Amino acid sequence: MEVKVVTGDISQIDADAIVVNLFQGVEQVSGASAAVDEALGGAISSLISKGEFKGKFGEVSIVHTLGKLPARMVAVAGLGKQQDLNLDRIRGVAGEFCRSLRKLNCHRIATILHGAGVGGVEPGACAEAIVEGAVLGLYSFSRYKKPDYEDIREMVIVVREQSTIRVVERGVHEGRIMAEATCLARDMANEPANYMTPSRMADIAKEIADKHGLELNILNSEDMEAMGMGALLGVARGSSEPPKLITLGYKGDERSEKAVGFVGKGITFDSGGISIKPSEGMGEMKDDMAGGAAGIAALSAIVQLKPKVNVTAVIPATENLPSGTALKPGDILKAMNGKTIEVINTDAEGRLVLADALSYAVKQGLSPLVDLATLTGACRVALGNGYSGAFTNNQELLNEVMKAADRCGEKLWQMPMPEEYKEQNKSEIADIKNTGNRYAGAITAALFLSEFVDNTPWVHIDIAGTSLSSKETGYVVKGATGVGVRTLVELALSLAG
Repeated sequence: MEVKVVTGDISQIDADAIVVNLFQGVEQVSGASAAVDEALGGAISSLISKGEFKGKFGEVSIVHTLGKLPARMVAVAGLGKQQDLNLDRIRGVAGEFCRSLRKLNCHRIATILHGAGVGGVEPGACAEAIVEGAVLGLYSFSRYKKPDYEDIREMVIVVREQSTIRVVERGVHEGRIMAEATCLARDMANEPANYMTPSRMADIAKEIADKHGLELNILNSEDMEAMGMGALLGVARGSSEPPKLITLGYKGDERSEKAVGFVGKGITFDSGGISIKPSEGMGEMKDDMAGGAAGIAALSAIVQLKPKVNVTAVIPATENLPSGTALKPGDILKAMNGKTIEVINTDAEGRLVLADALSYAVKQGLSPLVDLATLTGACRVALGNGYSGAFTNNQELLNEVMKAADRCGEKLWQMPMPEEYKEQNKSEIADIKNTGNRYAGAITAALFLSEFVDNTPWVHIDIAGTSLSSKETGYVVKGATGVGVRTLVELALSLAG
């Protein structure tokens, strides 16, 4: 979808549809909505007085202009209560009205800056949120099935003052970069596992590196063997697909050798291995590389936004399958940092591949570290599908991560890491075992990972509940959400100062 910014009067724009708005509880229209209402002979006011439109968040009402305006129809978008308005709600509103208009075969739409003016939102931030919401809300994974609609091809953002054009265009540019990176992660996680293999993940990283001039290093099995990555290789040995350790680097600060590290779990399919999962819902396990996809996609956005910070993404990619060579419960693995691991459950494989990836990141001097992983069903049980769990050994770093997540509307909830829970991970025959008992599973998984970061400031984000959506709402659509991409980008921007 092409996005343009123009100055003018929204009521005079020639388009398939124009979009205005109302706050919940407002009984008299004002601003751009009032001009459109007047041209339509009070049609919007009539909807309000009859109770047919209340302005609730996400509500969209369509009014056909019948030739009274250049546009074929008017969409009135509900912003909800004025005191509740924020950038994430603006994203949601944009996603809702774009999908509503797509269903009505609108190919060219025009919109005002929802939330600017009386809403008090800065125009550039408002434009960025609208573009993010529109692109994300219109997303669909249609590689293997032709959609039953034609997409919106152009959106025109109409502003009143020429002086705001430059800042709004910058917001459009940044919003598109953020949204397209998120869509890349969605594409990768939605792709079936017979196509999205570890090698294909490495190919995508190479395509991005070649396009944007990023540093790329891909380790194969022999490289990992030489480096002592026994945990990652232990998981990989059940599959005929060769594992890859993908490192993608952005150099934004030539004066410094320090780099922030993003580590993303890249299990391209997780059957559970010998500890095999129930067949129901196993098809969703193609998304077990959502953390790795987020890391790759975040770098694709960061390089375009050019913050003065160095960032490296590390993605351990493999499949977890049962076979005659597969890892077995009771086996002992040795991680890159020298720690031995007793395997209690082969379905706790994510923490095994991350053990070596985190050890590698520490050895490379990456600091601080943020890992993103669809790690535990326990986190989904604890927090549902709306919040990712966040764990840390450094509160100051986590505060920065949570601020970044809040700016882009991705919800995090801090989880505890009590020292006494480490008891559950103790093994009688190895340094540590890969799973505790049934209680506090997300916490004990995070405590396991903490054994491989030394004293490096580190945040672990468990996205098991948020990586997939079963319904369509706001700018979130069914399937992979691309969660974490925008949080990682926002964090990089904030660390650049």
